[in-house]
Amino acid sequence: MTSIAEPTRRHVLIAGVALWAVAVRPATAAPADDLQAAVRAFTNGAPVRDGKVHLDIAPLVENGNAVPLSVSVDSPMTAADHVKAIAVFNERNPQRDVAVFHLGPRSGRAAVSTRIRLATSQKLIAVARLSDGSHWSSTVDVVVTLAGCIEGS
Repeated sequence: MTSIAEPTRRHVLIAGVALWAVAVRPATAAPADDLQAAVRAFTNGAPVRDGKVHLDIAPLVENGNAVPLSVSVDSPMTAADHVKAIAVFNERNPQRDVAVFHLGPRSGRAAVSTRIRLATSQKLIAVARLSDGSHWSSTVDVVVTLAGCIEGS
C-alpha cells in the first residue's frame, strides 16, 4: 500500500500562490480582431461607412473610471429617415461592447450620453444603424493616464 505524504510548507505555499494567481489575475485585453468582430456582429456583416456620426470624448483622460462620452448622428429623425440604434465599442477593455442605444423617430434627436470605464489608452468606435439599413461610424483614439478596469474579471 502506498502512503500519501503530508503536505509540506512548500506545497501549501505553491498551492496558495497558484490559487491567488487564478483568482486575482488582472483584466486582459482581447486581440484587436475582436473589435472588428463585435462591430460585424452589430451590423450583421453590412458595410460601415465613415461619417454622419460624431463621437465626443476627451482625447486625453486623466482617470479611466468614469469617462464622459456623447454620440450624435446627423439625421432628421422622421418616420422615413431616422436612427434605429447607436452602438459604442472599445479596443482594449475586457468586453468590446460598451453600450447599445435603441432609438426611433419619436426620440426627437439622435444623441446619447453616458459615462464609461476605460482600461487603458485605446480606440473607441461609435456605429449608427439607420432606418434605410445603412451603417455609419466615427472612430476616436483616447489616451488614458490612470486605468479604470484593473480589477480581476
